[in-house]
Amino acid sequence: MDIIVTFRHTEPIESLKTYAEEKVSKLKKYLDFPAEAHIVLSVEKFRHQADVTLSLDGTRIKGVEETGDMYSAIDQVMDKIEKQVKRHLSKIRDHRSENLRDEDKSMGEEAEADEAAELDQKELVIEIEKMVAKPMDPEEAAMQLNLSRQDFLVFRNAKSREINVIYRRGDNMLGLIEPQG
Repeated sequence: MDIIVTFRHTEPIESLKTYAEEKVSKLKKYLDFPAEAHIVLSVEKFRHQADVTLSLDGTRIKGVEETGDMYSAIDQVMDKIEKQVKRHLSKIRDHRSENLRDEDKSMGEEAEADEAAELDQKELVIEIEKMVAKPMDPEEAAMQLNLSRQDFLVFRNAKSREINVIYRRGDNMLGLIEPQG
């Protein structure tokens, strides 16, 4: 990180310069790319002002703080800058994750569109869900359905080896759908 410290209306003090550089260099832990920092320390009568401008990969982050003591002005302005850097990096992370989700969603939508195109065009496909039909007796399937909060369960009948569906009816009883033939 390139750090430039400028003194305005005051004599350059090495201890202030190193203090400001140390504070700004602590931002390195958040950054994984090159950055530049320009710190202007100025004094007008009893007002000590710290002005920090940080250039992060094309983005400028600026903070100004004015107090009666230069060290506290540097501390306060660096707190502001640190908050802004965290906010900026979280925006970048959120933006990237949204783009990834959108890409995944568009890929998923393309796959769903292909599957829907394979089905008869007259049918309206709302959602396609793939599941493994485990072999079990209808009594065991009823017990599994009662333990879950689902409205139905698809399973392979252990006796007939056919796919069956057990479902919860409106009167809270269970119904069983078996293939015919």
